[in-house]
Amino acid sequence: MPTTDSAAKRARVTKKKGKINKSRRTKMRTAIKQFNEAVAEENVELAEENLRKAKKTIDKVASKGTIHKNKAARKKSKLDRKFNQLAK
Repeated sequence: MPTTDSAAKRARVTKKKGKINKSRRTKMRTAIKQFNEAVAEENVELAEENLRKAKKTIDKVASKGTIHKNKAARKKSKLDRKFNQLAK
């Protein structure tokens, strides 16, 4: 248990931020999963649409500080490589 008022507030804020970050990460992972499913089905049009959505979601998550910008760049690059392999 926190002993000071400020420690109690930090615990509350951390709990709230944790829920928000978990939600953002879940949305990001879902978008990536949908893209991967489209690639597995070899559906280029759907994969391209899902790629845009996934990259947009990753950018939003990175801009809010949930993930590091370099991790976001790495994830987007990995998705681009997958899409380019499919498009060939």
